[in-house]
Amino acid sequence: MYRSKTCGELRLSNVNEEVTLSGWVQRSRKMGGMTFVDIRDRYGITQLVFSSDNSSEEMLTQAEHLGREFVIQVKGTVVERQNKNTQIPTGEIEIMVKELVILNRSETPPFTIEDETDGGDDLRMKYRYLDIRRNAVKNNLILRHKMCLEVRHYLDSLGFIEIETPVLIKSTPEGARDFVVPSRMNQGQFYALPQSPQTFKQLLMVAGMDRYFQIVKCFRDEDLRADRQPEFTQIDCEMSFVEQEDVISTFEGMARHIFKKLRNIDLPEKFERISWHDAMRYYGSDKPDLRFGMRFCEVMDIMQGHGFGVFDNAAYVGGIVAEGAAKFTRKEIDSLTDYVKRPQVGAKGLVYARINEDGSVKSSVDKFYQQDVLQALASKMGAKAGDLILLISGDDAMKCRKQLGELRLEVARRLGLMDKDNFACLWVVDFPLLEWDEETQRYYAMHHPFTSPKPEDIPLLDTKPGEVRANAYDMVINGVEVGGGSIRIHDSKLQQKMFEVLGFTPEKAEEQFGFLMNAFKYGAPPHGGIAYGLDRWVSLLAGLDSIRDCIAFPKNNSGRDVMIDAPSQLDDLQLDELALKVIASEENK
Repeated sequence: MYRSKTCGELRLSNVNEEVTLSGWVQRSRKMGGMTFVDIRDRYGITQLVFSSDNSSEEMLTQAEHLGREFVIQVKGTVVERQNKNTQIPTGEIEIMVKELVILNRSETPPFTIEDETDGGDDLRMKYRYLDIRRNAVKNNLILRHKMCLEVRHYLDSLGFIEIETPVLIKSTPEGARDFVVPSRMNQGQFYALPQSPQTFKQLLMVAGMDRYFQIVKCFRDEDLRADRQPEFTQIDCEMSFVEQEDVISTFEGMARHIFKKLRNIDLPEKFERISWHDAMRYYGSDKPDLRFGMRFCEVMDIMQGHGFGVFDNAAYVGGIVAEGAAKFTRKEIDSLTDYVKRPQVGAKGLVYARINEDGSVKSSVDKFYQQDVLQALASKMGAKAGDLILLISGDDAMKCRKQLGELRLEVARRLGLMDKDNFACLWVVDFPLLEWDEETQRYYAMHHPFTSPKPEDIPLLDTKPGEVRANAYDMVINGVEVGGGSIRIHDSKLQQKMFEVLGFTPEKAEEQFGFLMNAFKYGAPPHGGIAYGLDRWVSLLAGLDSIRDCIAFPKNNSGRDVMIDAPSQLDDLQLDELALKVIASEENK
């Protein structure tokens, strides 16, 4: 056999045992007549010792010439190590090697396989199979595996069953762009890759499966960022005969289970809840980070009418209090001003006011405001000595709140308030059911067309559709939306009304979703569900800034897999079989 033990399991209790290890050479060093080699596998690192007392001259020569990442097998005796290494679990022992077999040689890796590597993101993604050997990436994949096990264990204990749904489905016009797949057997027609198993899990509820879940790949052809990939993994769940409170209770329980099992953290028995409107009003985001305060305060009543035109003519004036930030230098405040004036944020400027140690207020607009007005400002905002008030104004209240939300997060970053080991969990509820698009002059579903309106708001669908609230809920942890769901429409007449409000003709609704409407005719139970983003969950638990490092083989920011060079062109024979006409590029003409 290639090994009797792994490179991470030997301890002092194994001293004097004869063992066989296999793995990769982490590093080697020659000291006098001895050569020390660290051998690594997925489980850890063990130090090997080659000396003239145990090894032949030939073996010593071989050991001296072992390169990084050579794959080797050794046999030897476990002995207590004189110079112990407390940084690794195997640091109290080493192996006196008697036999060495080089199983495979390696070229010099393009970057060092160390926790602190010298390889940049692009290089490591090109050689991802080497990057995974590093503890930083390997441990994230192990954490991902453990989370999947805990999810399955928890949901199984509550009677959920895991059911696979199709990957080749029908394209729909709502939501993000689909990835499409041409059909050779049905030329001129296309499958789509699922953005979620939404309609299938609803059909499973009609089928009486009652409690379903699936850890499933989903696909969206959209612009990428740190928490978004073209293919991602959802923990997709659906339940029959439930109301919103049932779903929230079940999946709060799953969150507590996961944190306890994987991080030994006890989350609160009840998560905080906030309506979508309050989240936007007080934090400028539908996924507010509540690890810190800086809740917005609107101050038009105090700051307007004093001759400062920027405020006097604004539809909104509001701000935040940065606790202890009066120490910010003018240069630091100018930097914050530049930050909010970036096109990505879009504010026109920033007004500040420091609360001095003696309680007086010094602002950037002193010539327009008397001290009593600034004191009233500080009092309303709850600012105390040593704090910094930051104000933003503008013509559009919602835009200003979003700008203030970006400022709030940036200030928190600079003050070091985003502790990755502190977890603030909440539910955002009562979303608008619909959002109006000026360009197309129609309503779109904020979540998806199958989300149920609040029962008491259903009459508003005919008169004030923009005011209808959704029976929907998002779980947010540390400013990250980790999951979202809703109670679904189970009445075919209400579903038809929803399609009508969204601008679907009866013919279009039948073409796109006739299969679901027909299923509803045969007794659809009340049902609802949620989908968690597995990649986001793991990155949150691991304290990562990007989901890429918890995905085995991720795409880069351009949606490319630089390791296998995908996407790529097809040859003419494949294109002919698929009946696809390709316009040649200038270089190929």
